[in-house]
Amino acid sequence: MWEIVRAGGPFMWPIVLCSVAAVAIILERLWTLQEKRVLPPDLIRRVTALVESNQVNDNVITALEQNSPLGRVLAAGLANRHRPREIVMERLQDAGRHVVHDLERFLNTLGTIASISPLLGLLGTVTGIIKSFDALQAGSAGDPRMLSGGIAEALIATAAGLCVAIPALICYRWLRGRVEDFVVEMEKDAIRLADLMESRGA
Repeated sequence: MWEIVRAGGPFMWPIVLCSVAAVAIILERLWTLQEKRVLPPDLIRRVTALVESNQVNDNVITALEQNSPLGRVLAAGLANRHRPREIVMERLQDAGRHVVHDLERFLNTLGTIASISPLLGLLGTVTGIIKSFDALQAGSAGDPRMLSGGIAEALIATAAGLCVAIPALICYRWLRGRVEDFVVEMEKDAIRLADLMESRGA
């Protein structure tokens, strides 16, 4: 393995670092973006029951904030339950923006890794070809061994960059789509809560 990394030239090391960072980000986001952690089952039902029974208090709101990302959004609405609907919706939107920012944590980094990895591989390809041409200029055209090092470096760097970029891009797109799905569900629950509080106030 390390022989391949060394044969790929100096740009293999940043590619390896990108692969390690990408794996760490993907695993962390897969753990964080579990549906049961973001949108706990029956949470909106339990919150609705508390509102209907008029059992909402500061302790309930604090516990809800610490429950999950959805809980943070709903808690923002409950904290302003006695205010006009326009204010409630503004607070829900503000809380939603903060929650989305947290859900998208590290995703821009993952997207950057997916973008720069093939470029690093391309740089390795260029340096490998330069080495091959240097060998030709040195009069080594008749010795294939002198050319093979540069050609191997070019091919290995290109393959390594693509091997990092392709799965990183796939995971980036999938995780972004997952966050967007969560956002849609949270918006539905937030509107449902706002409608319920407005009807209770009326």
